[in-house]
Amino acid sequence: MIVLPKKIKITSEQTGQRLDVFLTNELGITRSQIQKMIKKGMIFVNNVSPKKFGEKLFLGDVISLVEKKSVTKKKISLKNKTQKVKIKIIKETPDYLVVNKPAGLLVHKTEAAEQNTLADLLMEQFPEIKDVGENFKRPGIVHRLDRETSGLLVIARNAKMFKNLKEQFKNREVEKEYYVLVYGHFANQHGLIDFEIDRGQGGRMVARPKIDKLKLKNIGKIQPGKEALTEYWVEREIGRFSLLRVRIYTGRMHQIRVHMFAMNHPVVGDTLYQNLKLIKKNEKKLDRLFLHAHKLVFRDLNQKEIECKSPLPKELLNYLENLE
Repeated sequence: MIVLPKKIKITSEQTGQRLDVFLTNELGITRSQIQKMIKKGMIFVNNVSPKKFGEKLFLGDVISLVEKKSVTKKKISLKNKTQKVKIKIIKETPDYLVVNKPAGLLVHKTEAAEQNTLADLLMEQFPEIKDVGENFKRPGIVHRLDRETSGLLVIARNAKMFKNLKEQFKNREVEKEYYVLVYGHFANQHGLIDFEIDRGQGGRMVARPKIDKLKLKNIGKIQPGKEALTEYWVEREIGRFSLLRVRIYTGRMHQIRVHMFAMNHPVVGDTLYQNLKLIKKNEKKLDRLFLHAHKLVFRDLNQKEIECKSPLPKELLNYLENLE
């Protein structure tokens, strides 16, 4: 059962976000679920029922949440459904696990959402990871995948391996590759995207093309984003779509999704970074991101290079077949 916080007070960093988008990120549930809760009178802003799902939030606003039986039952069924999820173990050693995360599953608990996650499921089978790491909510976890992204994750089973992996990620020595289906065709079959990424409004990240700051008059107002580097190769073009193999050299939040959106090639199935003009009415919908972490390369405690691969899951292969 998801335990809803009774009240959330909006800080300066959260000001300007849409109510439904903010709560989606805060509670770790879908926007449609949030909107249903608003319709049912379960969410209030400053003790008033919001008139719009996308009502803007301001500093000091207090969001109140009231839990009702109908939602509780739905969340219990969600919990039971999650418990049946089987996590495929790609590689198992005394020091680490490499797992294949399915789409639709959170990697670990968020601050507000209490529900079964990948971390919960792994702790049931490998209880020793409970004490590994720097945060009890992220046992053994040194990197993440978005909820609707599938693919490879490495989990540390002891403190030495956790430190080893953390250093490798910090030094950008871990190789991470993804398969991603995007809208449109690229002029170049291979390229690098180096737009900086910053946090925008409404729970979205923003890509900032590089500019010559010396040519700007008011340098004091510039808010630089964080360095982000994405490399892509066009594997094949399918109709008006392109299947890419992508490698990321930095681990920014939503990096591939943001960079592709900035290039006007949004990821298929992405409801946060989308261009509605590219989506046709008769287009078959995908209820997840077409984004799969298919390759992971790191070093073990003996400095031996470990390479793991994961093919596209069945639902993504079926989607490709229907496009052809």
